[in-house]
Amino acid sequence: MPTVKILGVPHSYTLTEPALAEPPSSEPVSSDQALVFIHGWLLSRAYWQPLVSQLAAHHRCLTYDLRGFGGSAQGSHADKQGRQAAKGSPPRQLKIPTGYSWTAPHSASAYSLAAYAQDLGELLDRLGLDQVWLLGHSLGGSIALWAAYLLPERVKGVICINAGGGIYIPKEFEKFRSAGQQMVKYRPTWLPAVPLLPRLFSRLMVHQPLDTRWGRQRIDDFIQADKQAAAGALLESTTCEAVHQLPQLIAQLKQPVHFITASKDQVMPPRYVNYLASFHPHFQAGMSVSELADCGHMAMVEQPEAVGEVVRVVLENGSRQ
Repeated sequence: MPTVKILGVPHSYTLTEPALAEPPSSEPVSSDQALVFIHGWLLSRAYWQPLVSQLAAHHRCLTYDLRGFGGSAQGSHADKQGRQAAKGSPPRQLKIPTGYSWTAPHSASAYSLAAYAQDLGELLDRLGLDQVWLLGHSLGGSIALWAAYLLPERVKGVICINAGGGIYIPKEFEKFRSAGQQMVKYRPTWLPAVPLLPRLFSRLMVHQPLDTRWGRQRIDDFIQADKQAAAGALLESTTCEAVHQLPQLIAQLKQPVHFITASKDQVMPPRYVNYLASFHPHFQAGMSVSELADCGHMAMVEQPEAVGEVVRVVLENGSRQ
């Protein structure tokens, strides 16, 4: 698989070109704008495959593994520069765009949302992608919003899937952070050999059980994730400051932003998605958020056809703006 080094860490990615072969379709092929897919915590780019398979015929599609996750976890163990970056010292300096009223931070620790957004900017530079739409799932949605803020000339729009927030509830976040840290600490390599465990993982965070192959994928990604990255991304994205920054950030965005939520999502319920969406300058009730019925936190795998239809409509409307 192809890789690009960012902060000394090889980042695994897949970039597809639109298929121009027959049969013809009324849907235009977009070669000037790429769709970039950003996965969530303890996941990888693999979960985008069902959605990419629907969109790749008419769009360039880039899927990649975040630093320390999936195929991008290998270099974070072996590369000295990668280990230094993982310690978060010194903080990464952010190039803040002019013309915004919000006073954003000018530096970011290694596993903050802003740092991951900056990683994406470097990846786009290396691959020569100038105009992109970002599709982010869960944590990846927050990273996409930060990238839209830091790269306003490059990011043409954002679609957040099972992503929202902006409300900090101390006790709930403390429980979530504590549970997450324990998960990261206890990841024995023999887990894949446990009978029926793939079936259990295929039921996590979803409304209807997924095929067991997704359970096996979940186990592989869970074990493979770099310890520092997994803990760092969790802790950095769930501080009171980071949570409260999201509404301030989205209020500054000039690009179109659409949210896809799910009625049965227990991780990021629709009320939190609608709350964050409401801060966008062009928010329209009933228009800026699409809710999928009978779907949980993994919408792009649970209902890829429904997600794909929403994405196509959003892209078509965005091309007219």
